[in-house]
Amino acid sequence: MPGLIRGVARTAVVAGTATAVSNRVSRRQAGRWADKDQQQYEEQMAQQQQYAPPPPPPPAYAPPPPPPAPAATDMNDKIAQLQQLGQLHEQGILTDEEFYAQKTKILGS
Repeated sequence: MPGLIRGVARTAVVAGTATAVSNRVSRRQAGRWADKDQQQYEEQMAQQQQYAPPPPPPPAYAPPPPPPAPAATDMNDKIAQLQQLGQLHEQGILTDEEFYAQKTKILGS
């Protein structure tokens, strides 16, 4: 029996050593692959950032239209034109038909 136990013990030692070496090699390779994968990932991210298009500019809106001219100024212009028209009519420069036509034109606009 001592030979059998010695053979089993030797097999156990060899198997245990082989397992330990195998595990260490596997861990070391996994570490290397992880480092390599990390480097590739970082390179890809750097390239993407380098070649990424710039963000689009903010939308450009048309400037708002200018505010309408005050109605009082427009009305003052019409009153001044009507006064001139009335003076021309009183002086006899305009006939009644011309006066009324111009008056209608000024008030209609």
